[in-house]
Amino acid sequence: MNEMSPLFVISVAAELAGMHPQTLRQYDRLGLVSPTRTAGKSRRYSMRDVAQLREIAQLSSDGVSLEGIRRVLGLEDEVSVLRARVRELEAALADEMLNRPGRRVFAAGSAGEVISLRTGTRARRENAVVVWRPLERE
Repeated sequence: MNEMSPLFVISVAAELAGMHPQTLRQYDRLGLVSPTRTAGKSRRYSMRDVAQLREIAQLSSDGVSLEGIRRVLGLEDEVSVLRARVRELEAALADEMLNRPGRRVFAAGSAGEVISLRTGTRARRENAVVVWRPLERE
């Protein structure tokens, strides 16, 4: 069982969210919270749905319009999808790095050029001191 499991009938979800069941029906019609449906077409709310209903209530009490709430929830969903994609890409990158020992690493040289290095080596730093002496006049 996870937070997405459809567990609650509308009356229980409304009580958990501190709302009237008719408000949940309206939010479903508006697409703010879309619970899963049983074969008999009754609504089943998950813990995630209840948390989203509570967030809607908070935003509404802060004076955000229903259209504003819809946009906020859409952006939050998009952020969740993007975070999952970043985790997926990070895992793929880590796997690739483990599978390719000895691949090359690049660094920037003092003049801005690209220096190719083997893994585990460091860029050589120039720390020589150059003394400038003006030409002596005769």
